[in-house]
Amino acid sequence: MRFGDILRELLEERELTQKQLAADLHLASSTLGNYIRNIREPDYRTLRSIADYFGVSTDYLLDHHPRSAGTHAEDAVLELFRALPEEQRELYLEQGRLLLRHSRRN
Repeated sequence: MRFGDILRELLEERELTQKQLAADLHLASSTLGNYIRNIREPDYRTLRSIADYFGVSTDYLLDHHPRSAGTHAEDAVLELFRALPEEQRELYLEQGRLLLRHSRRN
């Protein structure tokens, strides 16, 4: 998947507009639009800002999966965990543990 496609998915998942993201990151709307349309790619500093904003890695944004790294699904699970309020993270972990125990029984 290309950078702009991943960025578009993140915007849709969070119900953000391009205009809002551009304002939050202090980017021109046209620049962000070029990223989303895969016409341009951000420089390193902007890429890091986008990753920080969404709580994902730069590898996730670039759809880069080194051999030792997780899959896209694993990145999504980590992203969900990081997006939860602190008090809900333990519940999320416990649900995962229950699911794992259940799958080992079958």
